[in-house]
This record gives sequence, structure tokens and C-alpha cells, in this order.
Amino acid sequence: MNLTAETKKEIFKKFGKSEKDTGNSEAQIALFSHRINHLTEHLKANKKDFGTQKALIELVSKRRRLLDYVKANDIEKYRAIIKKLDLRK
Repeated sequence: MNLTAETKKEIFKKFGKSEKDTGNSEAQIALFSHRINHLTEHLKANKKDFGTQKALIELVSKRRRLLDYVKANDIEKYRAIIKKLDLRK
């Protein structure tokens, strides 16, 4: 998997308050989105990898729950994260 410690720090720095702010909802949504994109590319090449397919579905549902949480608490943050990550909704 191409998710190294440096990549995580970059994601948390860009979407969180700092690189050590790993609990921020927006940063976690960005991390899930990065992992989802990676798994999607993997599944394009390996169509019968059902373990990865299950993991992808779980990640999408986790991201969806976090997005629903952000939407319920702060609609402006929700719109900003959707636009910044180019998510469909």
C-alpha cells in the first residue's frame, strides 16, 4: 500500500490543524478518500480480489458516516471538504 507515514503527515497537515491532529473529522475523511482511491485502482487491475472489495466497501461506509457527522454539525465545513476532495454528493 502506498500510504506511508510521510503521506499521512501530509494529509493531516493539509486537512487538519497540524500533522499531529489525527482525530480531526476532515483529516480522517481525506485519509479515507486517499485509501479509497488507492483500492479502486487496485481493483481495476485485480477484479477478483474480493477481500479488497470488502475493505473498499467498509471504507466507503466509514467515510459516509463521517461526512454525515460533519454535515449535521457544520454544513459549511461539509461543503468545503466535498469541494476540496472532489467527492460526489
